[in-house]
Formats: sequence, C-alpha cells, structure tokens
Amino acid sequence: MAIQNFSQIQNTFKNYNVDNWAKSVEIGKQFDFRNAEMPGMGEAGESKSFGDFLAESISKVNGLQQDANTAMQRLASGDSQNLHETLLAVERADIALKQMNQVRNKVIDAYREIMKMQV
Repeated sequence: MAIQNFSQIQNTFKNYNVDNWAKSVEIGKQFDFRNAEMPGMGEAGESKSFGDFLAESISKVNGLQQDANTAMQRLASGDSQNLHETLLAVERADIALKQMNQVRNKVIDAYREIMKMQV
C-alpha cells in the first residue's frame, strides 16, 4: 500500500502510536520514493533513493527502540544490574525518535511550501 496523497501521510503520522515501535517499519514501507535519487548518500560511487534512505533510517530508529525495550526488560527482570547502560539505551532511542519526528515535520513543511507554488 503506497501513500498516494498528503492527507494519507498526515493520517499515518497522526495515528502513529509510540508504544508500537514496529509500526515505524510499516510506515517506511508505505513511502514510495524509489525514483528520487539522492547523490552521495550511499557507498563510494553509489547513490541511494530517498525511499531507501528513509526506510533505512526508520529501521535504525526501530532497532534503537527495540534495544531500549530489551535493556529495560533485562533491568526489570534482574538479569542486568547496569542502570547506566539501560538509561543510555533509552536516551539514544528517545533522541533518535525526536530526530525522526523533526525530519517528518520538515518533510511536511517542504510539501506544504511546494503546494503553495504557482504553476
């Protein structure tokens, strides 16, 4: 299911529940930006599409969230006594989620600016 218009993007993000981190991957799969090339974002001599870059970034944020959840579960169950590592994992995940949210806001702002342009 590819997102076809701006209202679908807004609805997707409005319905996003931070308790369900796996939804991040689903959101990444809904974007279809395969033709928008971003030069210099891949390995040397390789370019990635914007969709690939976005999906990879969302997957990384999802991985950080899962790491934080695992660290909290280990601390709560007594498997780990290291509170510092748990807090670091939670803060990394929090910062990554906030950054992803800011990128989302910038994309929406850019879309709105484009829609205001006279053709």
